[in-house]
Amino acid sequence: MKHLFNVILVAAVLLGLCACTDDTIGISITDGMSSIIEDSSFVITGHSVRNARVQMRTTTKMLGALSADGFGTLTAEAVTMWMPAMNIDTANVKADYIDSCRLKLRIPVTRGFTGDSVAPMRLNVYRLNKTLPNPIYSDFDPTGYYNASDLLASESYSPMSGWTEVSTSYVTGTSTSDTVRVISVPMPVELGRELFTAYISDPSKFMSPRTFADIFPGIYITNSYGSGHVVNIKATELDVYYHKLVHLTDTTDTIYSGLAQSYLASTPEVVSNNIIHYSIDDAITSMVDNGDALIVAPAGYEVQVRFPIQDIIDKYLANVGNNHSVINTLSLELPVSVPETEYGIEPPDYLLMVKTSMKDNFINGDSLTNGKDSFYAIYDSANKKYIFTGLRDYAINVINNHGGIATEDDINFTITPVDVTTYSYPTSYYYYSSTSSSVTKISPMVSRPAIVKLMLDKAKIKIVYSKQIVN
Repeated sequence: MKHLFNVILVAAVLLGLCACTDDTIGISITDGMSSIIEDSSFVITGHSVRNARVQMRTTTKMLGALSADGFGTLTAEAVTMWMPAMNIDTANVKADYIDSCRLKLRIPVTRGFTGDSVAPMRLNVYRLNKTLPNPIYSDFDPTGYYNASDLLASESYSPMSGWTEVSTSYVTGTSTSDTVRVISVPMPVELGRELFTAYISDPSKFMSPRTFADIFPGIYITNSYGSGHVVNIKATELDVYYHKLVHLTDTTDTIYSGLAQSYLASTPEVVSNNIIHYSIDDAITSMVDNGDALIVAPAGYEVQVRFPIQDIIDKYLANVGNNHSVINTLSLELPVSVPETEYGIEPPDYLLMVKTSMKDNFINGDSLTNGKDSFYAIYDSANKKYIFTGLRDYAINVINNHGGIATEDDINFTITPVDVTTYSYPTSYYYYSSTSSSVTKISPMVSRPAIVKLMLDKAKIKIVYSKQIVN
């Protein structure tokens, strides 16, 4: 009974400790034996670095041209291979029954473009003549991968052209819906008939993107006229429209018209890339020269920082001495300011902080954050800040594996803009139901132009730990 009373007493004391902490080092409440300590006296430093060459690792595509004061000039093109349909409808269908085909570019209705929504522009679609390299980067030169004579289509477009529809995708069996605007580009009917004939001839060529590339290596989409906006293409597919002749009886036939099938799509399994050209605005150059920590996407600037993990560990170990201690949390709060730009270009939705020595492997390996050498934060637009939480394992790893001595790899981090893909799934506990989400992909940001300045001098690194005095 006495043991139970002591457990309850300790729990009550710890609750009291959690409820009252300071922003500077010190014991908040103590029972003479236990205390919770919070320290936010550390300083992080950093500077902007150019990041003009990135590996996209995403099916999202940007297209267009935009010149914005305070941001710069951005042009975006795209190349993609195809994931073919493994089964094409051939019952009562001939190549001559292919009536038309269209390239469909799906753009989110919400935040699907940056710039002037009605600026008239024109796109060209070319057929590739050989397989794209892998890996592929934002500075890829398509010269030699297509011929000017291989123009498949040319079409005027704007973010407000096309029609709206609800697009449904499936991730691990869970459907997610989004309202998109569809830019529909008429393609040569001969292309649809060619693909149909190729499938009839050898269906095995449609079993994988690699074998299908022997038939159709992919397409190159470029902006051929106009400037004023860039659009975010969420999904790309080639739909074929056809009819079929069905014999009902020996003397009666009927025609089923208006049939459609998606023959090709750009998916995560195929090589796809954004070709980004970004010319820096004088205002950006001035801020970088001034030492500002500037994030610009896509293919603009990222920030390299020195995280004061050694100072944190030294102060922590000195304060706990030989007493029992536990690190509860370690976090980084980054206030930001948003530079004024034409079209009101916003900050990135997400930032990735990863050890600089591991950044390339993280991006190239299509990794997810692990809480030891990589973390991501969501932009808090209401309070204009990013908060990286869950750095506790990072500190513990240095203490346990390096004897509390941080290496240069442990100190040097890169903060870079990313797109984070999640999927939601239902969860239930007895009579309580909710929806949970899980991160499935982190890739360099190409969803839209973005800019933000990190106010490192106002950053707050906070460690919270518990200490129990050993008598």
